Amino acid sequence: MIEIVEKTPEAPVARRRAAPRRIGPLLRRAAGRAAIPLLSLAVLLALWQLVVELELWSELFVPRPSSVWERLVESERVHDGQKGLSGYYLHEHLWASLSRILRGVGFALVFGVVLGLLLATVKPFRVVVEPYVNFVRALPPLAYFSLLIIWFGIEDTSKVWLLFLAAFPPIALSVLSGVQGIRRERIDAARALGAGRWQVVRFVTLPSVLPELFTGTRLALGFAWTTIVAAETVDGIPGIGGLAWATKKFQQTDVAVLCIIAIGLTAIVLDQLVKQLEKRVVPWRGKA
Repeated sequence: MIEIVEKTPEAPVARRRAAPRRIGPLLRRAAGRAAIPLLSLAVLLALWQLVVELELWSELFVPRPSSVWERLVESERVHDGQKGLSGYYLHEHLWASLSRILRGVGFALVFGVVLGLLLATVKPFRVVVEPYVNFVRALPPLAYFSLLIIWFGIEDTSKVWLLFLAAFPPIALSVLSGVQGIRRERIDAARALGAGRWQVVRFVTLPSVLPELFTGTRLALGFAWTTIVAAETVDGIPGIGGLAWATKKFQQTDVAVLCIIAIGLTAIVLDQLVKQLEKRVVPWRGKA
């Protein structure tokens, strides 16, 4: 009994001592994964600075990295009695664009999922409607933006509609692809085990569609971001696309580059968030 009493308290201590040994390799692996992107970023900045120093192009066309950094700092400060850029801070421009994108993509998710399920399950409906979905998907945003402005005005409604029209075709077609990819044997097996229509939809159709739906959502977000400048060409301030569009008036190349970087980085963050959500909601993807 004495030996047991003496050894039992030492077990937690041993585990606590082993914990730092496990954390160390994790930190080294994380540092190793971050080293390559950071190195590539350093090389890119060095090449950018080299091009400027060699004066291959005028700074009007290729601004200095330091100039872009100065505009970034300026974008979050009050200067000359005006806050940020074009009267708004950079984060306010980003949030205005994000709110429009989230509304447009949100409506596209609701409408696109329903439309995709109808396309997949009702053949006459698919024969009639699918060509129109592909037609809208192929149209460039500026082709119908003027019409949306005439219909809904220059405020946010027309912009959200434009982003919706850019986002819903990939979502609808991804749901269609997901349903069509379900093996008939799985549905027959579920019915043979006594599953009703709703149970087949819940336990077979929806889990099979989710991976394709996440892919379609990522594509929709990408299309929405590529459309944001077009959506904010009219009354787009505040908005990161509107800010980028406004730089042409005074040839503010450094602000334009800052907007491009902000749009790109925000798009990457959104894509990573969707990927992380996909890992939690669809953990079986690629494993079953």
